[in-house]
Amino acid sequence: MITPLKRVLVRRPDADALPEPGEEVGGLLDRTVVLKLNGGLGTSMGMTRAKSLLEVRDGLSFLDIIARQVLALRGAHAVDAAPRLPLILMDSFRTRTDSLAALAAHGPLSAGLDPDFVQSRVPKLLDDGTLAPAAWPADPELEWAPPGHGDLYPALAGSGMLATLLEQGYRWAFVSNADNLGAVLDPAILGYIVDKGLPFLMEVADRTAADRKGGHLARRPDGGLLLREIAQCPASDLPTFQDIERHRYFNTNNLWLHLPTLRATLAANNNELDLPMIRNRKTVDPRDPDSTPVYQLETAMGSALAVFKGAEAIRVPRARFAPVKKTDDLLAVRSDAYQLTRDFRVVLARERRGRPPAVELDNSFYRLVDDLDCRFPAGAPSLRECERLRVEGAFVFGPGVVVRGEVTFRNPNGRCIEVPGGLTVVDCVWPAEEPSP
Repeated sequence: MITPLKRVLVRRPDADALPEPGEEVGGLLDRTVVLKLNGGLGTSMGMTRAKSLLEVRDGLSFLDIIARQVLALRGAHAVDAAPRLPLILMDSFRTRTDSLAALAAHGPLSAGLDPDFVQSRVPKLLDDGTLAPAAWPADPELEWAPPGHGDLYPALAGSGMLATLLEQGYRWAFVSNADNLGAVLDPAILGYIVDKGLPFLMEVADRTAADRKGGHLARRPDGGLLLREIAQCPASDLPTFQDIERHRYFNTNNLWLHLPTLRATLAANNNELDLPMIRNRKTVDPRDPDSTPVYQLETAMGSALAVFKGAEAIRVPRARFAPVKKTDDLLAVRSDAYQLTRDFRVVLARERRGRPPAVELDNSFYRLVDDLDCRFPAGAPSLRECERLRVEGAFVFGPGVVVRGEVTFRNPNGRCIEVPGGLTVVDCVWPAEEPSP
């Protein structure tokens, strides 16, 4: 039986209400490492290299911004003299080379440690009832897949990185996805996890209609917390899973780990954690929907919430969750609905009042990054005052387009329509629908 956390998390502290850290924060940061999950290729957007190398704002890639975030933290808290506060990547076998080359331009970000460790890979399995390993002679690399970010824990241990971090005096790790630029190490949350002696802390945020598919929190019968992902939800329970009033909080995938506890837990469990398996249906070539259907077996790192005794969750503002999973997200983050701060945080513009614009682009024309760039050659339209943007059909947007309120661009014909530069559209369908005869 799963109990919703409707009343439980309300009593838990909000990150916004935590006290400002004192002078001791420098010493805590000196023993903390920033771990970024960098195994994604962005295949759903047509990419064939690390998604983190994609240009996202002001000519900067995800990795460029992440590097600047860490350097800004070092400078703000006087940990840049050593330097400490290393940035470490968990790469996949397909993202490592390009990512490390890009990071090298930013100096000694790993503070003398290896700059990354590589997660495992597992065979894709045929979705034909046999579950045999898939064969794809055209590109044998596509026969393999990373086993999800739940591989963080055994990969840390198996690579030797966990032992090295502990030997070098590091005690805490802040872990987040490389495509979430809102996930910057918060010294106040670090102070909280240290003060409470927590082994594991998950950042959660309020669910909105846009988060119905995101993993939500629930309470076990013994009082502990667990994370349930949509891939683990039977079809009959899907309406309840997506009920944002019943399940009010979702996992941002920003996690805090006490490294000595992680080592002890892994040692007691043969360097593994008992995380639930997730079976994802894919095609062997992610760019070809007609290629062989396969399963990818994965685990989610947030599921470790149920493994560590005393693990907690803390409510954080929406600003700490700005992931880019689709071109819809990329267009929003590139727009003026978001801002890049002096310390290189990507945050919603003040006018947004903490709510991102909902962007829905027609998959037939905008699913791939190359298509997005071709159809928005002058960049994203202004979405600062936009509640919802829908684009149905083929358009090419000119410069300086402004979208306010709820707007739909609808083109039911095959011929591409040009949206003129400087156009302002407010709460309407564009072009105006012709009246029925």
